[in-house]
Amino acid sequence: MTQLDLDKLKATLAARNPGPFHFHEIYGRDWDALYIGDKVKLGHSFLNAVRAGKLPGVIDTGTKKGGGRLYLWKPCGI
Repeated sequence: MTQLDLDKLKATLAARNPGPFHFHEIYGRDWDALYIGDKVKLGHSFLNAVRAGKLPGVIDTGTKKGGGRLYLWKPCGI
């Protein structure tokens, strides 16, 4: 099973404009090659990391739309 790379995700987020996103958009190009079970586990790990404050500036909107749970990227100071 692929592990969540918080440092890589933080770097990807830092290069993004603020706004809403789905987890798969910041995971990277390997997302489509993952098994559905791995996608579910990674998505859950990401949600837990967001809720634990491990990704400052990422907000769980509590809604699902289109490609799953919607998050908001709002870097500190914006």
